[in-house]
Amino acid sequence: MEAKNWHPSDDDYPAQGIDISHHQGAIDWSLLPDQGVDFAYIKATEGGDFVDPRFAENWEAAGEAGIARGAYHFFTLCKPGAEQAANFIATVPRDERALPPVVDLEYMGNCSERPKLDDVRAELGDYLRLVEAHYGKPAVLYLTEEFDEEYAISENFDRPLWLRSLVLEPEFGARDWTFWQVSNFRQLEGMQGRVDWNVMQETALTIQPTPVPEATSSSP
Repeated sequence: MEAKNWHPSDDDYPAQGIDISHHQGAIDWSLLPDQGVDFAYIKATEGGDFVDPRFAENWEAAGEAGIARGAYHFFTLCKPGAEQAANFIATVPRDERALPPVVDLEYMGNCSERPKLDDVRAELGDYLRLVEAHYGKPAVLYLTEEFDEEYAISENFDRPLWLRSLVLEPEFGARDWTFWQVSNFRQLEGMQGRVDWNVMQETALTIQPTPVPEATSSSP
């Protein structure tokens, strides 16, 4: 099998899918289900004011194609968590059928600031509290190993984990993964260039969040 077509065994991982943003360009969503796309996470927002220019289009088209859909927010270290939550809430519709909201926590593409550990946790706590209250669902934490090592996010926030570990199953995180980002080189008909490929455990639909203690904080 060519690398661009590789994915984990469907027998071992029956729920597989993609995460996308405007970088994939216009997508023909009708072609994706027959290529094994069971679910899609769609970038909605970043920081306090950026909205992905293709979010609304992708959100609607994924639903029309019968693909389970969820939205994600890229969390910047340069903005207060409450401000970022407001951006996400203003952009993503409430839909009981949608997958849980995701917050993307990584260094790649982030601002150059590296706030103190306690400040990052406080701002993330503010973000989670507001988003989960609005959508009534657990938030999933997307983590790279470097980010988790620096801020011990998985140890301090009892949420489902989405862990990035290309090809090999993740060996980090405070508990088992719920989503695993398997590769960043899959290519699909109906889409430009490469796309991230992921697998999902059934528990993604059932795990409930542990409330974050009430707290407020200043901007990092």
